[in-house]
Amino acid sequence: MKRTVLTLAALLFAWIFANAQFNFGIKGGYNSSLNLDNITSVSSGTYSLNSVAGELANGFHGGVFARIGLGKKIYLQPELLYALQKKTFNLSVSNLVNPGSLTDVDNYVNFSTIDVPVLIGYKIVDLKLLNVRAFAGPKFRMNAGSTLDFKTLTSGATIDKTQLIGEFKKASVGMEVGAGVDLLMFTLDARLNLINDVYTAKWQEKPDLNSNFVISLGWKF
Repeated sequence: MKRTVLTLAALLFAWIFANAQFNFGIKGGYNSSLNLDNITSVSSGTYSLNSVAGELANGFHGGVFARIGLGKKIYLQPELLYALQKKTFNLSVSNLVNPGSLTDVDNYVNFSTIDVPVLIGYKIVDLKLLNVRAFAGPKFRMNAGSTLDFKTLTSGATIDKTQLIGEFKKASVGMEVGAGVDLLMFTLDARLNLINDVYTAKWQEKPDLNSNFVISLGWKF
């Protein structure tokens, strides 16, 4: 049974590649680490404007994609991307020099991941030299060496580092939605990325939902 299913799947993919319009390309762009919850937290005082600026200033992705036409206006677009992001947050932890007192610490989570979006798209405008698209689909994220750094804000303070230790998951699953424009061989996309962080801080019950924005520019061959 398993061999039959694999054979049918192989025949299906062979038929798609033989009969569908196929493009291959490279792409790169900017992805912020700022999520929607953090923006709304600025007014409540639980999140600072410095943290907002830090998360907006960091983020990059690059890789390859394929676009497979499944009809006149519908297409499938799998991608393989390497992504870098930085997330900053503040925490008060125990000061070992002065027992009972707390020390403010800035934490920096440096995300290094392999992202694999698999998008289904629809061409809203489909002209010979220009098209406008909308798309959505699942996104698979794998940890590729993410790290945690910290900076003690109080000079000379010694902290309990065990309070900063969190957990890096091997993988996470989410989704992407967005829109794009193709002009000749160039492709420009703007996306909303909805996926849980691969890092969960020690004081968190679950990872943050990373609802960040992604902009990319590609070149189709």
